[in-house]
Amino acid sequence: MGILAAAAVLAGCSSGNPTSYHIRGDVDFSYIKKVAVLPFKNLAPQRNAGEIVRQMVINELLASGTVDIVVPGDVVAAMNRVGVKDVSSLSAEEIRGVGKALKVQAVIFGTVEKFGAVGLAPEVTVTMMMAETDSGTVIWSVTQTSGGAGFATKHLGARVPTMSETAMKVVRQAVGTLAQY
Repeated sequence: MGILAAAAVLAGCSSGNPTSYHIRGDVDFSYIKKVAVLPFKNLAPQRNAGEIVRQMVINELLASGTVDIVVPGDVVAAMNRVGVKDVSSLSAEEIRGVGKALKVQAVIFGTVEKFGAVGLAPEVTVTMMMAETDSGTVIWSVTQTSGGAGFATKHLGARVPTMSETAMKVVRQAVGTLAQY
C-alpha cells in the first residue's frame, strides 16, 4: 500500500474545517518509502507543542504502514552534521544533505501556529511541508486548523474535545490531503 492509499484511509476518518493544501501534480509519491520528520517550529505559547505535533505525525505515518520513519534522534544528529540551524528556513542544499545522510526520499517539516484554548475549546493550526530529497523541492504543503467552540458546544452543551483529540484531528486531516492527488 502506498503513501497515497494510507492518506485516503486517514482522510476518510476526518471531516470538518477547510484545509489549504498544494500537491505537485508531476510527482509520483509511490517512490517515497522512507521519510524523516524534522522538528516542528513552535509559534504557540505551549512550550512543547512542536514536538507533540511531530510525534503525532510520526505515529500517523507509522500507523499507515506505507513508509519507514527515521528515528527522531538520528534526524537531529543528521541535521547537526549537515549544519541545519533553523527548520523554518531550510535551503534545498540542506534538504538534500539531510536526505543523503539519512537515505530518505522525503523530509517533512512544519510549524505549529496555534495550540491552545480559544474560549472553552482547544484550537490547533499546523502547517506542514514535504520536500523530496533529490532536488530539495517542496512537493506537498498543507495548512490545517481544527477546534474552537462550534454551535453544538456553544448552544447545546456538547462535549468539548480535548487538546490531544483536536491536535490528532488536525494531523489526520492534514496527512489526508495526500489522498487528494
